Amino acid sequence: MGALSADWVLLEDGWAPGLLIEHESGTITDIRPGRAAEHIEGAVLPGMTNLHSHAFQRSFAGRTEFAGGGGDFWSWREAMYRAAGTITPETAAPVAAYVAMLGLLGGFTSLVEFHYLQNAPDGRPYANRAAMADAIVEGARQAGVGLTLLFGVYQTGDFDGAPLRGGQIRFDTGPDAALRMLAEARAQEGPALRFGLSPHSLRAVPPDSLRALVAGAGAGAPIHMHLSEQVAEVAACQSARGAPPVAWLLDNAPVSPDWCLIHCTHASAAERAGIARSGAVVGLCPSTEGNLGDGIFGLPDFVAAGGVFGLGTDSHVSLDAFGELRLLEYSQRLRTQKRNVLAGADRHSGATLWQAACAGGARAAGRDVGALRVGARADLVVIGPRLESEAMGPDFWLDAAIFAQSSPVAHHVMAGGQWKVRDGRHLQQESITKAYREALKVLG
Repeated sequence: MGALSADWVLLEDGWAPGLLIEHESGTITDIRPGRAAEHIEGAVLPGMTNLHSHAFQRSFAGRTEFAGGGGDFWSWREAMYRAAGTITPETAAPVAAYVAMLGLLGGFTSLVEFHYLQNAPDGRPYANRAAMADAIVEGARQAGVGLTLLFGVYQTGDFDGAPLRGGQIRFDTGPDAALRMLAEARAQEGPALRFGLSPHSLRAVPPDSLRALVAGAGAGAPIHMHLSEQVAEVAACQSARGAPPVAWLLDNAPVSPDWCLIHCTHASAAERAGIARSGAVVGLCPSTEGNLGDGIFGLPDFVAAGGVFGLGTDSHVSLDAFGELRLLEYSQRLRTQKRNVLAGADRHSGATLWQAACAGGARAAGRDVGALRVGARADLVVIGPRLESEAMGPDFWLDAAIFAQSSPVAHHVMAGGQWKVRDGRHLQQESITKAYREALKVLG
């Protein structure tokens, strides 16, 4: 059994002073007033879930920021295909560990891997069909992050059923294979590890395959899907299926709180209201959506309608939960020309954003995380007061951590009851970084 106490703790109903948190086997067993031998002079937040990851894409982050790197999403996608063509299970594990480590340093204690890079570079399945998935699981284990891994389905190159081509061939996986891998992987599940499914997108998964996948998943399985990220995608879906992607999905699939719809950047107001009614989480990835020029999701009306959202880092140009929330709020300020867009009249933006994204991320991960309460995983993030707001209390400390950053933001990070980051440094930072550097030499 372990125990710690803190000056301030962010509970589901707000800040509370002077609480003691006990945990055993990675789970919170008690929260009560008191002081432990290990006392945190600062504020304790629930750990954040990174609900959308393609770990391999970190390996080429920063390599397309020039004119020859392409001018839109579709040219960037070709660069992504080239990177995907080189990675193997041997290099995937250190890449995944590095991504998970950076996430922990940035306050992400859980990760959801949207995993569609499943075959060998020549497109053939590995003898162990789940070899690439196993590498992701191993990387997460090395870094110490909680993981939900989603087995991908990717069969067609566009809405018209065009065959896969070029770099897409490596992704070729149908619903039968994905469901078999899911069934076999479930024997590994526990508090720190969960599995689900990720039909890549409507252009990559035919309607019959989507129906088979959903029917085979079983109740409660996390299901994630990319939707309406690009204007051209919306137009192509409208032309091929008579409706834009979000509207088509809501009309043709049993979308529920088990679902997470990634991006939805160009969803209409009616589509956003439909998502809110379904209970599905919208997965927003501010740094990647900004990097790719996707656009800005209409968040205020979605939240006002009861919509749930969470944070992902997608291509991993950034892995900082505080920075993602800053980008999220600032993009909405630019869109609406207002400030403190999501906070109510009596709330601070920092706590509002952190708690909302934690709740949505936990739902998307399908794990008991994202809140400091008895029975939840002992995942927490420690921040300290900023000089400018030191005497003003934890709401101002969290606001400053998001909107007036200094480095490192997260002083300490615990995942599953074990400290993974102390004084802004991951406890395996040297070895994980070394292995990642060696992997990059192989990947080129």
